[in-house]
Amino acid sequence: MTAPVWDPAQYLRHAGHRARPFADLLARVPELPAERPRIADLGCGPGTVTTALAARWPGAHITGYDNSPQMLADAHRHAGPTPGGGSLDFAVADARTWTPDETHDLIISNATLQWVPGHLDRFSDWIAALAPGGTFAFQVPGNFEAPSHRLMRELAAPDPRLTAALRHDSAVRTPAAYLAALADLGCETDVWETTYLHLLQGEDPVLDWMKGTGLRPILTELADDDRAREDFLSAYGSRLREAYPATPHGTPFPFRRIFAVASVPG
Repeated sequence: MTAPVWDPAQYLRHAGHRARPFADLLARVPELPAERPRIADLGCGPGTVTTALAARWPGAHITGYDNSPQMLADAHRHAGPTPGGGSLDFAVADARTWTPDETHDLIISNATLQWVPGHLDRFSDWIAALAPGGTFAFQVPGNFEAPSHRLMRELAAPDPRLTAALRHDSAVRTPAAYLAALADLGCETDVWETTYLHLLQGEDPVLDWMKGTGLRPILTELADDDRAREDFLSAYGSRLREAYPATPHGTPFPFRRIFAVASVPG
């Protein structure tokens, strides 16, 4: 399976909608134990939501980690000192293997762990790296059975390359599974789910949204086959228009997400 190639500009075309879950996650993160906390943003993407961490903890040393050169190139424009005397920097890391080499007050991850097979197995390393009273928080999409993903898998099914590239519903666990895993690690845990009803604008807006995220493995696999890529996008776009009909106000796009905030004893 080829690692997806990311396009920050495409991803940020729906930046407002994509930032909403991170803001809702951040609102439930408790105060951190250190006055100038150490924070890791795992899977920071283009760094736009990472800046919200500096706004809440202006004295923090914050590092955003990602394994996409394209995303990190965009993120670096946010790097530097913060007004409260803290700092914001970015570094290459892969969530499949990243283990903190220092104590953290907060490890947070926004819409990343669905790309990490077996990510529950990584929780113990991350929880072990938290300072007393520290927090691990994340959100992941919970919509792998939604038409946006189901139709993509159906269209990819005849091509083994595309089937192998796509994630399936096992990419994300149930809220109950996350609750149990984090509680077993001794955390005080808050898990919940929300379905957002995004009202998207423009022509083929759901296809445009998916080009920035879930469709990246397909676009990567077909990068050198213009005809196959355009045929796939045409068929997929047509099915998405049927599944998500436009209204006079825009195209409603239901999107379920799963959240977890887990704190270790102080």
